[in-house]
Amino acid sequence: MSNKNRNKSKKVVVGMSGGVDSSVAAYLLKEQGYEVIGVTMQIWQDEAQETMAQNGGCCGLSAVDDARQVAAKLDIPYYVLNFKEVFHKSVIQPFVTEYLHGCTPNPCILCNRYVKWEALLQRSIALGADYIATGHYARIMQLKNGRYVIRNSVTAKKDQTYALYSLTQEQLAHTLMPIGDFKKEEIRDLAEQIGLSVASKPDSQDICFVPDNNYASVVLREAEGDVPPAGNFVTRDGKILGQHKGIIHYTIGQRKGLNLAMGHPVFVTEIRPETNEVVIGEAQDVFSDTLVCNQLNFMAVEDIDGAVEVTAKIRYSHSGAPCTIEKIDKDHLKCTFQEPVRAVTPGQAVVFYQNDYIFGGGTIVSNTSTALHK
Repeated sequence: MSNKNRNKSKKVVVGMSGGVDSSVAAYLLKEQGYEVIGVTMQIWQDEAQETMAQNGGCCGLSAVDDARQVAAKLDIPYYVLNFKEVFHKSVIQPFVTEYLHGCTPNPCILCNRYVKWEALLQRSIALGADYIATGHYARIMQLKNGRYVIRNSVTAKKDQTYALYSLTQEQLAHTLMPIGDFKKEEIRDLAEQIGLSVASKPDSQDICFVPDNNYASVVLREAEGDVPPAGNFVTRDGKILGQHKGIIHYTIGQRKGLNLAMGHPVFVTEIRPETNEVVIGEAQDVFSDTLVCNQLNFMAVEDIDGAVEVTAKIRYSHSGAPCTIEKIDKDHLKCTFQEPVRAVTPGQAVVFYQNDYIFGGGTIVSNTSTALHK
């Protein structure tokens, strides 16, 4: 039996962002014989339409118009579902809280875990769907032990696995990622061939609710002014170097915007919310060979026992570095790198890989092994 016939009775809800990737994902799944339903999630659309049309992003109002046109072209049902409340609770509020505590979170990871998967999957299954699907450049595979993992896409240039490490086994079992076997150029060419209006639409770059890349402005607005005040720039041993404008404006490894007349480049090496201090150091002080993470999620195994060799990415743009991971306690894991890595940042995700798939990951709480509960 062909795949097309085998899939004929299977229903899949495709999260359509109005971009070329999710649009082609819907096309590919229809070609494979699935009953495809297109859905756009309203999560951050309270601004004026002209503002969101200009900003674009994966969830602007312009995305709805583009996705609707694509669905009409593909002749598939299309719906707009309201997820504003769960987005605010699961993404915006934790994002703001982390910044107020001196951390630098990645909201896309929270959105993937709790909105684009958990909330959408629950809604889709209630509608009788067998799967949800997205336009992520990633692949899903099942290991010999029966567990599902996220596998790298065929092109490292667009690989999006890092932001998907927190997905659960249940979510992965009900997810399809049809464009992980393609390069971006191939996806655009295919969209052009089938006449999709979004074939040459630029990729969204900014976080959807921070279109101007000004994170502090979002924190100020959402916290309604209840934010840490100005404080001191200090050296590691406490020497005062000057005043900062508030810890929400800084992140580990930052060099620009410090306004310190030191005569040479200096960097943020630590943020101390308990004393409202931003620690300044030299270039070499930004490197660490150890980190501690919590909020662990393992894909390849249920848990680890003893030391495991992996490759770790400490941010989306990081190419990865070899390291050893080992549990400290039930909720914390220590990662020791073979060579020091730059700007290990509390609040960011660390994602562990083996071969070409995600082994697991967690949220960085410290760039040292001495402070578990900072």
